[in-house]
Amino acid sequence: MANGEPRSLEYTPTWVVTVVCFIIVLISFGAERGLRKLGKFFKHKEQKSLFKALQEVKGELMLLGFISLLLTVFQGPISRICIPPHAANIMLPCKLKTEASSGGSEHLDIIKHGRRLLAEDVSLETCARQGKLPLLSLEALHQLHIFIFVLAVVHVIFCATIVLLGRAKIKQWKPWEDSIRSEMQKPHDRAYEIFVHRIFEERAGRQWEKSTVVSWMVSFFRQFHGSVTKSDYIVLREGFIRAQCPSVPHFDFHAYMLRTLEHDFKKIVRIRWYLWVFAMIFLLMDLAGWHSYFWLSFLPLVLLLLVGAKLEHIITELAKGAAEQRNGEAEAPPVTPSDELFWFHSPTLFLYLIHFILFQNSFGIAFLFWVWTTYGLKSCIMEKLGFIIPRLTIGILVQVLCSYSTLPLYALVTQMGSMFKQGMIDEYIQKLISKWTRAPSSATGESHRLASQSADSIHASEHPTLDDAIATSVIELNHHNESQTPFS
Repeated sequence: MANGEPRSLEYTPTWVVTVVCFIIVLISFGAERGLRKLGKFFKHKEQKSLFKALQEVKGELMLLGFISLLLTVFQGPISRICIPPHAANIMLPCKLKTEASSGGSEHLDIIKHGRRLLAEDVSLETCARQGKLPLLSLEALHQLHIFIFVLAVVHVIFCATIVLLGRAKIKQWKPWEDSIRSEMQKPHDRAYEIFVHRIFEERAGRQWEKSTVVSWMVSFFRQFHGSVTKSDYIVLREGFIRAQCPSVPHFDFHAYMLRTLEHDFKKIVRIRWYLWVFAMIFLLMDLAGWHSYFWLSFLPLVLLLLVGAKLEHIITELAKGAAEQRNGEAEAPPVTPSDELFWFHSPTLFLYLIHFILFQNSFGIAFLFWVWTTYGLKSCIMEKLGFIIPRLTIGILVQVLCSYSTLPLYALVTQMGSMFKQGMIDEYIQKLISKWTRAPSSATGESHRLASQSADSIHASEHPTLDDAIATSVIELNHHNESQTPFS
């Protein structure tokens, strides 16, 4: 065997194989133990939603491992599939550096090129003898393998970063919640309540600002600064509590929002099938001269701005409705949550849009990073520097805007839907409701006894916990919405 030729495993020193395997196994076990300890930490802190999100991450890693296994096992058969040169030279992401003057010389160049790379990819020789090219070379399969890995890792990191920053922004509203709950211990101040509602109703604007175009423009620019004010929080909180749990005025609305965000995080972090379809479409459209990667980088920014403007506009519509109901009277009516305020009457649609926005942004940054590390900044895929800088700028802008504006807005405004979110009901509450509905007559007395104890514990506490408030709200919703399910 010549010194310059690559060696197979049967001619590789055993100490080299052992060292490489040891390092790979050590890293794998370290990652697995780290995820396990993180899961135990979430359980200890009773962060069930974050624990479920961690399980989703593990599921994505398992899917990624299966994809890697398939690419590794089938790389030989795939690379031995040969296609005609004309099929291999269409829809290229980069233009060929040299073009043959005729079909015969093109075949000759292919054969010569294949012979120069025989040491790296034996499949080239087989296809070159037929005047063809491999469907996908071993080098291309390896690069595709790395890209899928980078995409999954960047998506998980970006989603986790955005949710953590969004939580940090929402926690800044905690003093508002504390002040509201402390004010409830004092004598009722009707004048202050009317004053807060008047400030909230100012969102509706003057008469000329109530036109649809002007209202949308104001909502669009409001998302960049002061997207949520204290008066917004107070009025929306009051509207939510009056609609969903009127008997629990001490309901911890802030904690409820954080838990809904944690619950939705497990959906955001998962790469669903339609996102993989989008990735396939993007790879298909990444053609030389189309600059599709540059233009598609604007898609998450445009969608994010539209979502943020719509969420702001919903608050404005609520303010208009409150102003119209008051109609000059001193009494300040509460806002009325309704699914009709949202696109297609579906608050959950915004979660899917944010999910798509985060994935598309992660995809763009991951693709940029992968091309840079694989081919370098001067690669034809990277194109000019003038295309690279806007991509990075847009990616950073989407991350920051989504973290500090859109995600907190989503957490607050989507509470103005008609129903509680099912994921917020604790497991023991669901089991208790199940007992009430399924228990036989012999066990009915015991179920009522448990219900009475739960109700007594709720009313005995001066500051009901979030779980107690949710339990009470579920019972109320069952009475007020007999024709509908309380879990949506």
